[in-house]
Amino acid sequence: MGKRIISRARGHGGPRYRSPEHRFVGSASYPKLLASGETSKAEIIEIVHDAGKSAPLAKLKLADGNEIYITATEGMRRGDVVTFGAAGQNSVAKLADISEGVPISGIETIPFSGPKFCRSSGVYGTIVAKGEKITVKMSSGMIREFNPNCLAMIGIPAGGGRVDKPYVKAGQVYHAKNARTKLWPRSSASKMNPVDHPFGGKTKPGWPKTVSRWAPPGQKVGAISSRRTGLRKK
Repeated sequence: MGKRIISRARGHGGPRYRSPEHRFVGSASYPKLLASGETSKAEIIEIVHDAGKSAPLAKLKLADGNEIYITATEGMRRGDVVTFGAAGQNSVAKLADISEGVPISGIETIPFSGPKFCRSSGVYGTIVAKGEKITVKMSSGMIREFNPNCLAMIGIPAGGGRVDKPYVKAGQVYHAKNARTKLWPRSSASKMNPVDHPFGGKTKPGWPKTVSRWAPPGQKVGAISSRRTGLRKK
């Protein structure tokens, strides 16, 4: 008798796969600008580590006394002042007000949605064109268009060299994965038995990896409802 594959067990939930949110500091956010062109300032009171994020967070104290977190960029330190609504160093501004070629992070998908893109350490976007939409090129090379009123943080998220340091010891990988409920070590699907995974056994995946969108959870692995497979014809 088979058992639930990992992807299905994770979806079912349980202590093994439940995110340890009690260890996370909080989410990054921007204060709501009340009017067009309005600016505000906040002081960085602390740079903190969040186990759920790759980049450190900067804890800000706003003028009204409230405290929020934003993704810390390279060069930020305690005591610096972050400006909201105007372009400059350590500032959050609308994409329409940021010059082309300036590295940005924490980009909103729609105005007031909060930072969504380029929040990982060392990942940033660059404005390449302006018009009715702002064209931004990501670190991956992908091109996206945004509303000019979307906010973004000027600068590159701190901690960009973290992936260059090798783990060296297996225990370091275990603790790093365990902080975010990622299983490690884990066997590849093709090394399992046929009862444990659809790709298990000596002859699999001998048939196409494409499965129906309406397949049951234990079978839905690989290319789910793919439009095409194989090499693209030139």
